[in-house]
This record gives sequence, C-alpha cells and structure tokens, in this order.
Amino acid sequence: MSKKPKQKFYVVWAGEEPGIYTSWKECQKQIEGFEGAVYKSFLTKEMAEYAFERSSKEFIGKEIKESTLSKEKLEAIGKPIIDSICVDGACNGSPGKAEYRGVDTATGAEFFRQGPYEDGTNNVVEFLGIVHALAFCKQRNLNLPIYSDSKNAINWVKYKNPRTKLKASAKNKKIFELLDRAVKWLHQNDYKNKILKWETKAWGENPADFGRK
Repeated sequence: MSKKPKQKFYVVWAGEEPGIYTSWKECQKQIEGFEGAVYKSFLTKEMAEYAFERSSKEFIGKEIKESTLSKEKLEAIGKPIIDSICVDGACNGSPGKAEYRGVDTATGAEFFRQGPYEDGTNNVVEFLGIVHALAFCKQRNLNLPIYSDSKNAINWVKYKNPRTKLKASAKNKKIFELLDRAVKWLHQNDYKNKILKWETKAWGENPADFGRK
C-alpha cells in the first residue's frame, strides 16, 4: 500500500495574494505569472505561520529545522508595547458586512469604530483600520506604535497599494470611496508611527479583536 503524501504548507511572501496555502495547486494560483514571486513549502503549519510573519530571506535557500519552532521560541518574541494602538477588522463572509476598530492596547478602550459596510473583505477593513489609526495619531500629534495582526494589510500600507481582488459594485461603493481616500492620505502625509505585527501565538488575541471566531 502506498503511503499517503505528507501534508505540506506553502508560504507565499510575494504573489497575487500573500498567505499560507495547504495545496500546491492553490499556491500556484498565487505565483504563476507574478514577477518576483517568493514562496517556500514547510512540513508544519506552525513553521509556516512563523515563517510568514518574517522575512523570506531567513528561509529561502536555507535548510530549516522545523522542530526548532516551540512555545519557548514564540515566547522569546517578547512582549507587546503597551503604550500603543491595536486595530482589527471583522467580516461576516467574503465578501460580507465588514467593519474595523482601533483600541488602546493597555485598556481596550475604543478610539474609533467604523462600519459595518456592505460587501467588504477582512483585508480591506484591516488596511482601512491601520490608515485610520495613522490619521488619528497625526491629528493628535501622537507617535504611538500601531499593531495589526494582518500582514497583508501592513504590506498594503507600506507600499501604499491595497492589492484587493474585491470587485467594485453598487453595494460596496462606500468601501471603495474609503480605499481611495486612504491611499490618497498615505501619499499626501508622512508619519513616524511604527506599524507592527501583533504576534497572536505569543500574546493571544489582538485587543481590538471583535471576538467572532
């Protein structure tokens, strides 16, 4: 009897939709025809998640001992900066009703909350949440770090380009108006705030999480 092939997890750092995929077929969809695609397979979900949150340079062209990922390794990441803002988004379906909010990391007090908007996606509202937090801080002259648990949204802000596959429609007109406004803000404003990845596995849920998992 032939052995069942081991499950692999494919990390796509640069592709149509960066993320973690559980089949080569799904991975291929993200990298085929994408100039400069960066990806690698891993034997465990934990290692894939660990790698995705870091630079591909730490893993591409190197032999990785997957057993090195442990609870101790995750705990070694350190503690979050308490004097900061956490943002998170929630979406009921994909697309579906989507909203986002920003909270005080230390107390959970809500600074802002927007939505729900029709026919949005989680990545889109995560992106809008970060930009809203940047504008919130700029208006108040606050140089606070901003945490998000969405690497996609963080990269979209970094490159001032929300690479969403969401199709515009009459129902989500407001979402696309907000996206255009956010991109315009990023191009017209400088900011000193650090945008950081919330390490869920080490710290638990993002304080801005809507609690719908």
